[in-house]
Formats: sequence, structure tokens, C-alpha cells
Amino acid sequence: MSDNAIKVSEISDLLKRQLEQIDIDTHYDEVGEVLEVSDGVARIYGLSNVGSNELLEFENGVKAIAMNLEEDNVGAVLLGPTYLVKEGFTVKRTGRVASINVSEEMLGRVINPLGEPIDGKESIGGEFFEMPLERKAPGVIFRQPVSEPLQTGLKAIDAMIPIGRGQRELIIGDRQTGKTSITVDTIINQLDNYNAGDPVYCIYVAIGQKGSTIASLVNTLREYGAMSYTIVVAAAAADPAALRYLAPYAGAAIGEYFRDTGRHALVIYDDLSKQAVAYREVSLILRRPPGREAYPGDIFYLHSRLLERAAKINAQQEVAEQMNDLPDCLKGKVKAGGTLTALPIIETQAGDISAYIPTNVISITDGQIFLDTDLFNEGIRPAINVGISVSRVGGNAQIKPMKKVAGTLKTDQAQFRELEAFTKFGSEMDAVTAMTIDKGQKNTQLLIQPLHKPLPVEKQVAILYCGTHGLLANIPLNKVKDFENNFLTLLEYSYKEEVLNQIKRGNFDDKVASLIEEAAEKIKTQMVG
Repeated sequence: MSDNAIKVSEISDLLKRQLEQIDIDTHYDEVGEVLEVSDGVARIYGLSNVGSNELLEFENGVKAIAMNLEEDNVGAVLLGPTYLVKEGFTVKRTGRVASINVSEEMLGRVINPLGEPIDGKESIGGEFFEMPLERKAPGVIFRQPVSEPLQTGLKAIDAMIPIGRGQRELIIGDRQTGKTSITVDTIINQLDNYNAGDPVYCIYVAIGQKGSTIASLVNTLREYGAMSYTIVVAAAAADPAALRYLAPYAGAAIGEYFRDTGRHALVIYDDLSKQAVAYREVSLILRRPPGREAYPGDIFYLHSRLLERAAKINAQQEVAEQMNDLPDCLKGKVKAGGTLTALPIIETQAGDISAYIPTNVISITDGQIFLDTDLFNEGIRPAINVGISVSRVGGNAQIKPMKKVAGTLKTDQAQFRELEAFTKFGSEMDAVTAMTIDKGQKNTQLLIQPLHKPLPVEKQVAILYCGTHGLLANIPLNKVKDFENNFLTLLEYSYKEEVLNQIKRGNFDDKVASLIEEAAEKIKTQMVG
């Protein structure tokens, strides 16, 4: 037998090796076809295994979210212009639920609900965390009661309707009553925390507003140095209804990233009435049955599962790590004690808070700040109606000196409003009523605050002490503002350590009170003589 004869064993080894390398697993993409497209909704045939809220991708890169799962087709809302998708286009499943890639480098940027920058600057870099838009809220075990204040810098709110970290406080009122201004001032007021190295990261979600309005707001935040810790999520009026409906969820997902990594975040939804309208539009096009005011039946559930995500996370690390419905990207990165505070805004029509959406959101939130058109027109700004505004967290969201000074202010102001309305019809007043009205009018003047001029809490306490303890009795009503400015300037220059810094540390004893009275007396002497 010749040397070059073929050995059977070698051939069988070779064949065996080659067979082992063959990949017998079948890989297939589930692909569907567009049946029809209209008004931001595509009906797709052929995606039989698609999941609810799954992200779909068309052949030209446009994305959609599967919402209606019917027997023979899937109704999906488009996340891009309708004209880009045509009948007969192929669609493939992505296998992942709708989510947003969150990065630390988003701070200072304006993005759309998909996480793409829309401010004309370079693309967003850094490490990305894929946060789902829809996520179960933390369970009862993983929460703890609200105990730290979120200072807004507005005397009327911090004293009478305080907001705590982890709370949901509704801002409600007609259009043009200063709802957005309150939230912008709150963002600007977080600058001191940011400079002190304990930032509250702010997410402002603009829903259905004009592009020019959003641009002017971003400009204001930039002017006051607040953009360094703020992310603006914008779904303008010109954007598809699906993006306006998803925008608050994108804001909540970004807020959850900061919350679950042990930091503090504040998310502002401006406003949820427009989100409800966008959701109604999407639902009606998907032929879901309409209910009250033509909104779909699950509109309440839409807002409740959004707002429930605001929470103060348990301070115990081992408990926080076990948090329910934790995204894979955060496993091993969870830190205890983070908070997410929500300030939803609702626009009412002619002060009607008994309409469908206002009553829904009132019932979900931990209190509401009601803004009154008449007060606004009188020049009382922020135009808060003290009688029906409430914080269900209350004194837990205040520092001790504020609790001490402003304890009775809310009831005093509410009583004054009632009394004022009553005395308009009478001719003579007794001395007690006249004093109550005088004090109420002066306190009202003290609570008026110029736009974008938030006040540190220690200055708020000092000036409110003057109001609640009747130190303004001899000051004419038209001079109250002058008194406030002179008084705060004197404290800043002459009493900073023994008054302002003491209040800041949470100390308020008789010594601090007597020094405040001494400073007030000096200013009174200057003004009245």
C-alpha cells in the first residue's frame, strides 16, 4: 500500500471537526408588514409574538411602540412623522420595551423623550444606563416617610404649603397665573445646594408647549446658572401625540436613575393636562372606547402610575438593594436614601377644579397649590389661594425654625381672607378686627415675591417672624416692601453669624428672636422716626 493512501480515521476526524463547527441554532427576526398608516398610528400584520409597549423599528429607522395587541394586527404609535412611514413597509421587533438611555452628561442639555439631543449641540456621551419608560413604583417596604424639605425659595410656599423631598405636590390654576414661574424659581433656588456639593438634580418636562416658550425657559435657567444641574425634556406642540404622551415617563425614568443611585431629584411635569389630551388623541385613533370628556377609561391609571414613582427610598442599604422591578443596568449600583420629588402642573378652565383631569390628579397627589386668577390680577404673586391649598406632608417638610415661626401663618391668612371679604360690607370695625385685617394685609405684602428672586430659608424665617409677631404694626402698608429690603440688608451685613447662620443650622431660641426684634426696631426707627 502506497504512503499517500487516504486514511479513513483522518477523514472521519476532519468531518467530525467541521460538523462540530456548524451552528444548528436558527436565528430569525420576526418581521411584520404595515397594513395602513394614519394620524401617527400604524396597523401592522405579522408580529404575532410582540409584547405590549415593545419598541418596533421600520425599515427606514423610524420607531414605534406597540399599544393595541389585536388578534390579526398590532396598533403601534409612531415616534416620528407619519409621512415617513408608508403602507407595505417592513417592521421588525426589537425585543425590548420602550426605554431611554440616561447619562450623567445629559445635565445642561435639552432632549426629546427618546433621549436624543435637540439643542443643536454635539451628541451626548458618557456611560449610558437603559432605563425603562414604564416601571413599577417602589413598594411600601422600600419607601420611607418624607422628612426633609425641598426649599422652593418662595416664602408663601415654604411657610404655608411646604414641599418635602419625595413628595408629589400639584400646582393647579388657570392659564397665565404663574404655574411655570413657581417651578422655575424652585429650580433656580437649588443653585445653593449645587454649589454646596449636595445637588438636587432637576428634570423639567415640557409637554405640548410652543418651541419658543421652551427656548425662553431654557434661556432663563441658563442666565441664572441653573442649567448645570437641570435636564429639559421637551415634546413641543408640533411633535407627534405619541411623544407628548411619553414625555413625562421619560422625565420619570431620568429622575429614577438619580433617585436609585442615592441622590435627590426633582421632576416637573408641565403640564399633565396636555399629556392627557395627547393620550386621548392616541387612544381615539387606536379606536379605544372613550369615557368621560372623551378620555379613555385608563387615563386615571396613566397619571397614577406616573406620579407614584416619586418616592423617598429607604435609608437602609440592604433593603434598597432588594427594590422591586429594578432595571438590569442599576443592579449593584443602587444606593439608599435617594429621593424623587414630583411637581405636576394642571391647567384648569375658568377655575373648575371639579373637571375630570383635575379631580383625578388631586386625588393622587400629596397636596395642591391652587393659583387664583383674581389674586394674580391684584398683583399678589405667587397668587396662592391659601384657603384651598394644602400640603399633606406639612411640618415634616420644614426646618425647625420655619415650623416655629410660620406655624399659624396659614390659618391666619385664610381667616384674614374670610374676614376681609366680610368687612367690605360693614361700616365700622372693632379694634381686634381692625388689627387682624392690618396684620393680614401686611403679611400678604410680605409674601409677595418678585419673579426669579428666590429667598434663602434663613432670610424667609427672619422676615416672617416680623410679620407673625406684629413687628410691622407701625409701618404703613405701602412701606412694607421697603422695610423688608432694608431689614434683610441689615441682617446680611450686621447679624449674619448670630441670626442668619444660626437659623440655617436649625437653631431658633430667644436670643435669635430678640436680635431679630432689635434689627426690626432699628429699621422702624429709620423709617418712621
